Amino acid sequence: MAEHPKRKGIIIFGPPGAGKGTHASRLVEKLELAYIATGDILREAVAKGTPLGVEAAGYMNRGELVPDEVMIPIVEERLAQVNDKKGFLLDGFPRTVRQAAMLDDAARRNAIEIDKAIYLKTSKDAIVQRLSGRRICPGCGATYHVANIPPKVEGVCDKCGTPLVQREDDREAAIATRLAEYDKQTAEVIRYYREKGILAEVNGDLPVEASHPIIVKIISEGGRL
Repeated sequence: MAEHPKRKGIIIFGPPGAGKGTHASRLVEKLELAYIATGDILREAVAKGTPLGVEAAGYMNRGELVPDEVMIPIVEERLAQVNDKKGFLLDGFPRTVRQAAMLDDAARRNAIEIDKAIYLKTSKDAIVQRLSGRRICPGCGATYHVANIPPKVEGVCDKCGTPLVQREDDREAAIATRLAEYDKQTAEVIRYYREKGILAEVNGDLPVEASHPIIVKIISEGGRL
């Protein structure tokens, strides 16, 4: 049986509020990549009632984190579905070195090579400003910002008319806790990808319009996609 050509995988990660989702949506369209956001695929697996989704739901219903032994196979299921794309863009995962190593193995089994790990290095001040102003639509999931991306009508979703809300973990005290936990988890992941020679650090404090061309250039200069 002929081997499938290797496809490429790009990881984009950084603290909450670094702009991962905004950059990811643009990169996916520009580079013809499958977009994999672990929160989305986890919710999809649970909603579909797949065997892994049922197992994950058990942990979630008990208020526990979904363990790597369940989460990685859910990611791998999604990796196996990117055959019609040049590769994938993984948003916000892995968060630990163990997850990174397991992801490498899963990618290898699906003829995918992790090509770039782009780290959006973002200051606490920038993150607090972004997250504390973020508003979410509980109806359709659309995201706004009171200063940067305001809705047409204050406090109301443009898409479905649902009143917008602020997540509890977007309040300043909660943000500080989230950042401390993220930094603790991610330091080793940064080192892991640096040692593999695929880490690229981008200033996440920059506006998206300034930082996005930098990210595109980093990916393009590798000549791999």
